Amino acid sequence: MSEKKKAAFKRILLKLSGEALLGKQSTGVDPDIANYIADEIKSLSDLKIQIGIVIGGGNIFRGIEASAKGMDRTTADYMGMLATVINSLALQSALEMRGLPTRVQSSIEMREIAEPFIQRKAVRHLEKGRIVIFAGGTGNPYFSTDTAASLRAMEIQADVIMKATKVDGVYNADPVKNKSAVMFKKISYIDVLTKNLKVMDSTAITLCRDNLLPIIVFNLQKKGNIRSVVCGKKIGTYVGESTTPP
Repeated sequence: MSEKKKAAFKRILLKLSGEALLGKQSTGVDPDIANYIADEIKSLSDLKIQIGIVIGGGNIFRGIEASAKGMDRTTADYMGMLATVINSLALQSALEMRGLPTRVQSSIEMREIAEPFIQRKAVRHLEKGRIVIFAGGTGNPYFSTDTAASLRAMEIQADVIMKATKVDGVYNADPVKNKSAVMFKKISYIDVLTKNLKVMDSTAITLCRDNLLPIIVFNLQKKGNIRSVVCGKKIGTYVGESTTPP
């Protein structure tokens, strides 16, 4: 059977963890992984969809962990936001090397390297076929990049959040530690919250629930998965108000 060529979504928000860029390194950005992700995104070129991206900073610095060790939480969170800017620039470079027009918009103003986040400008970039990477989280301490992804997705009126992970979807337990863990094909927002499943943090899930924004959690490490999800194939876990995917 030939691969489905039509996209199921017009505009997506791809959420990447900072750890996705680690590769086999203990910290920093693995260029091979950045290139792999860029190739996966380039595979969407013929589908003519609009792509926004939010990437975490955990491969460089995690504010919440530093705070737990005694650092001021506000300072630690701002340091984490700066880490997301580094990752965004690395991914932008990999994408542009493949001929994909890309803009980085930061919630923390740093005009020499990124545009300030302006909602209307971001949407205009998307309409012109540019990939927009949203850096700096929400620009506020105490909020994660999961929350930033939910917020930006709603601001650009994305059809879906695609959360890329290192496992196949959402499980009832950690599949790395528990080999008998069971993966959900579909699950509601409220079940994610009540079961305390680590899909995204509770603020992000609540924002998505309140605005009926679906989330698809899938394995980034399997080549072709990004394209398959965009084309509507039943991969990973669908999180939504109704457990019936579109």
